[in-house]
Amino acid sequence: MRRSLVAANWKMHGSLTHIQDFVTDFSAVDNVDVVIFPPVVYLQAMASSLPMSIYCGVQDIGTSASGPHTGEVAAEMVFEVGGAWAIVGHSERRIDQSEMDDLVATKAAAAVRGGLHPIICVGESLAEREAGHEIAVVEGQLEAVLDRLDVAQLARGAIAYEPVWAIGTGRTASPQQAQEMHAFIRDKVAHVDEVVASQMRILYGGSVSPDNAAALFAEEDIDGGLVGGASLDAGEFSAIIAIAGVAATAD
Repeated sequence: MRRSLVAANWKMHGSLTHIQDFVTDFSAVDNVDVVIFPPVVYLQAMASSLPMSIYCGVQDIGTSASGPHTGEVAAEMVFEVGGAWAIVGHSERRIDQSEMDDLVATKAAAAVRGGLHPIICVGESLAEREAGHEIAVVEGQLEAVLDRLDVAQLARGAIAYEPVWAIGTGRTASPQQAQEMHAFIRDKVAHVDEVVASQMRILYGGSVSPDNAAALFAEEDIDGGLVGGASLDAGEFSAIIAIAGVAATAD
């Protein structure tokens, strides 16, 4: 049985005061892995404030271990200051920074090289879904990663399916829509390695909240969530974690 994973993507939100208030009100459960991704400048403050059982990470990384790359942060540096995870390929990076599939795959490989667990984001836009291209889009994103990483390295991290049309919009893919894509992702990896596919955690991201988490996490191939806005509130995020814990117990 795969262990549930719930991750908090704070995006460009937060402050030292917010971290202190969040940690005071936050709670987790024993059967769910939890990762919090604050803005990188708050990584050490967050990592030093949380119990050791809660992991921290960064929302993006550079592709190189060091060198003349102004503004970039290496996976090795993140690891050294207490980070354990990295998000790569988030839809906002793909859109705002024009990150293409090959660059996302390179960042995933850099995360593994530096000792981090990558959460590799894939997902389609509303126009792509309405045109019936959602499978082809996600397949291309996955193939770029599978071409760059040994498939066994995927099980070290996770894949997050985040339909772009549900990011920060309040819209959520139905449990059936999410499950169909999660099952496709697992089947795609199974064509390379069935054992890895069975162990790999696939998260849903896209306006996850305490109101919809139970229905999503009850689906067979949804192993947790990459939570955006709701993760900024310690009470809401703790409720989502508790729901994941219940779903894990029910499996």
